[in-house]
Amino acid sequence: MQTTITQMRREIEEIPVAVARLLDEGASATKEIAAEIARRDPRFLMSVARGSSDHVCTYLKYASELLFGLPMASVGPSVASIYGTKLKANGTLCIAVSQSGKSPDIVDLTRNARESGAYAVAITNNTASPLAEAASATLGIHAGPELSVAATKTFVTSIVAGLWVMAEWKNDKELIAAIRALPEALDHATRCDWSSLVEAITGDNLFTLGRGPSWAISNEAALKFKETCQIHAESYSSAEVLHGPVSIVDTGFPVIGFAAADKAEAALVDVAEQIAQKGARVFVTSDRVRQAERLDHVRTRHWLTDPISLIVSFYAMVEQVAARRGINPDAPRHLRKVTETL
Repeated sequence: MQTTITQMRREIEEIPVAVARLLDEGASATKEIAAEIARRDPRFLMSVARGSSDHVCTYLKYASELLFGLPMASVGPSVASIYGTKLKANGTLCIAVSQSGKSPDIVDLTRNARESGAYAVAITNNTASPLAEAASATLGIHAGPELSVAATKTFVTSIVAGLWVMAEWKNDKELIAAIRALPEALDHATRCDWSSLVEAITGDNLFTLGRGPSWAISNEAALKFKETCQIHAESYSSAEVLHGPVSIVDTGFPVIGFAAADKAEAALVDVAEQIAQKGARVFVTSDRVRQAERLDHVRTRHWLTDPISLIVSFYAMVEQVAARRGINPDAPRHLRKVTETL
């Protein structure tokens, strides 16, 4: 039984409070930036990020495309920092995400985009960082100090900050109301019982699955297994996993499906059921499963905010897996809190 409370666990439990603080202290900046974006009326979006922050951008990519029909492309930071190419980004909304705001390559590409005509918005936990200085405007995520190497509350608050500005930009009152109700939903999500999944993870390999915005959550989950548990987890869209990767599935192979209450839920559940029929141990955050096993989950007030509650429940579970494996998730081997890439 786990007796030591890790810093990662403390920070997971702080997520609802951190989101509430963001909603309280970030309102003015969010509305101002949303109004400026609406005034500029961008034709497409670009993102600048790495690691967990890039998974935030994958989530926001789906949000942009589903809410506005506006494509969002991830641009490799090396385009500016290594290759020295000047972008042609006039009329673009550039979203740069970094909890520290210190990585030189992220800063370089954000500055490059702004100087080439993009409206560059930095989403960061450090509003005095080089990234904030390089951007046109800054959305602070108000997460408070995050000491554990593995990002948890900064990942969630970054998603909420980005989604909130999009909701204000669109003046989507239903989505805004769901975002404002998140602290209570996420508090419940920290206490979801995923113990059956913890017990099923005994080896060093597994799959995570998602579709649409939930695929970003699947990507983040796979990274956290690697970071905190030294487990080789691979994330796939449920539309891709049957096109080759499923070949390595054997009896008892763990698979986690992140399903929100959106139009992709039925498709993801169908794939999960097919994999379960092949002998895998498949867990899904949906009440629709029959062959696969249902994971306890919290539904929010909007299909776009549902995946946020899923990653909170996942974080609480993966910290338990790390503890069972005798690994300190606060200080994963070979990793530092801030990675400064050129």
